[in-house]
Amino acid sequence: MDIMELDFEQWKEIGMRSGWVSPPVCYTHDGLPTSITEDAEFEDGSDPCIHIMRCYESEAHKEAIELNYSPAIWRDPNHD
Repeated sequence: MDIMELDFEQWKEIGMRSGWVSPPVCYTHDGLPTSITEDAEFEDGSDPCIHIMRCYESEAHKEAIELNYSPAIWRDPNHD
């Protein structure tokens, strides 16, 4: 299967079935997905990095987020 021919849902399902990524959750309503160890690190004053990928609903949504959230631009290796 050519990766360039996959749509988003197929790509996401491959990642979930392979154990590379969690199911999508809402940070606002579900909270940050963490392990007990990460919770303890936060409580002890540490600052563990937890990588999150934001899914865009449309090109307009992507542009609106990039205008409001600079890491979406400077962390993107494909951004022009």
